[in-house]
Amino acid sequence: MAVRSAQPGRAPIGTAAGRVPGRTTAGRGPGGTAALADGWDVEPELFASLARHDQRRMAEQYVRGLLAAEGRKTLRNVAEQIGGKALQQSVHHFITASSWNWAPVRSALARLADEAVRPQAWVVNSTVIPKAGIHSVGVDQQFLPHLGQTVNGQRAFGAWSASERISVPFNWSLVLSRSWLDDPARRSRAQIPAASRAASLEEHAGSVALEAAEAWGLRRRPVVVDVEGLDAGATAGRFARAGASLILRIDGATPLRVDGSLLQGYSDKEVPALNLISSMKRMRRQVEWSDAVGGRLHFGVVSAIPVLLACRVPGGGPGGGSGAVHHRPMLLMGDWRSSDRWPSRLWLTDSRRLPLTTLLRLTRLTDVVERDFAEISEHTGVRDFAGRSFQGWHRHITLASVAHLVAARAGARGFPARRRRAAGSVAPLCA
Repeated sequence: MAVRSAQPGRAPIGTAAGRVPGRTTAGRGPGGTAALADGWDVEPELFASLARHDQRRMAEQYVRGLLAAEGRKTLRNVAEQIGGKALQQSVHHFITASSWNWAPVRSALARLADEAVRPQAWVVNSTVIPKAGIHSVGVDQQFLPHLGQTVNGQRAFGAWSASERISVPFNWSLVLSRSWLDDPARRSRAQIPAASRAASLEEHAGSVALEAAEAWGLRRRPVVVDVEGLDAGATAGRFARAGASLILRIDGATPLRVDGSLLQGYSDKEVPALNLISSMKRMRRQVEWSDAVGGRLHFGVVSAIPVLLACRVPGGGPGGGSGAVHHRPMLLMGDWRSSDRWPSRLWLTDSRRLPLTTLLRLTRLTDVVERDFAEISEHTGVRDFAGRSFQGWHRHITLASVAHLVAARAGARGFPARRRRAAGSVAPLCA
């Protein structure tokens, strides 16, 4: 698909020149943007891969419907925004049964997000979408570590283009358990493609971000993975094989050992990460930095310890099984956001040469993503698809992500209060 190259004159999101003030009128906006009377500027090139004119028109209308609809962004609600009840069947067909491929749309979205956000990193996180029934594709019992409870719902991994000003989601992966993949009747009803196979959470975390570089040709960015419960060795190995820089959130029980080539006099036995952080107090230091938004000065306490992480090389054993264990050099970071005894978060990174302040700022991009998920994505319907098909889920969440980009470029961080849901009705990101 032909996508135009970045335009040097286009201002990034979050700057005064990058915002669209007020409402626009019908006609063509700068750079070929379709500026219609609803005030939202939707880039036509996002849908250039769609084969037919009616598909491209419906995609744009659907995005506008997501931005205009109040409450849940169901197919019926969206249809009523763009053409009333008469369009409900057409909208349903376009999302659940049409032939268009969402991958090229995401590729175009990723390029525009890269241009508009000017990301410092890509952030990968996970969210659970609660469901009342059992028929929505991917629904299973999902454990929420931060809440300590299990809910019935879908689990999705998202990749975000993130800067200290703004973030935009550009790719998604839906977790499918064996109960979906090994049941022919279930697969058929949900229209799960034959090529879909079981994947570990670590594979989901890797592929959702790395596809942008490996398949779509985007410039590689550091990847900040903010997902609890991942196997650190498997995740680090996946990113290392792809040549991608990784900053990975870990839990305190992750086994590590001190890198004796850099720190002498310590045991070479593996110990839990939290034990290392708490026992090596001399490695803590105060850091300060100015953020990119307003230049406000921040202070923090961080501990940085060179460690070795055991990573098993895949495909080395008989039949393509696991091979030898490789100890990968990493940096363990503890981040104290308060005066608590224990760090707020623990991180592992293979970027040992970056300054600590740079690494810490990259980890704080997860706060930007969490904020924008709540303030923008929730209002563009990212978690609102109520259908049962695999293809419908992917098409809807792709267009909801396009709507997020459109809203972010228009400076619509705060949607009107009437569009917000009741407090407590939305589950938080599953970290």
